[in-house]
Amino acid sequence: MVPSLARGQSVVCFLRLTSGVIYVGSFTGFEQRLDDHLTGQACRTTQLDPPAAVLRIETYAAFSDARRRELQLKRWIRAKKLALIRGDHDRLKQLSRSCG
Repeated sequence: MVPSLARGQSVVCFLRLTSGVIYVGSFTGFEQRLDDHLTGQACRTTQLDPPAAVLRIETYAAFSDARRRELQLKRWIRAKKLALIRGDHDRLKQLSRSCG
């Protein structure tokens, strides 16, 4: 389910929550943070609506880069996030043009 990551690797992660919501977060120590989300110890959002699946992981050299990307992705509409997750580059371009 989860790729092998270097210890302390900075990542942006897409999680599908039980409700179907796509949660985007950035962190280091992926395995521990995922466990925190699964046990309801990471944040209120995943405490109330636990993760059901890891949809996508992006790795970054620096946490500041991962955090910047997280903030960008959180502004995206659901359809655009899904296009990225699916690797549908044509749809992603189309949505980028139409969403401004």
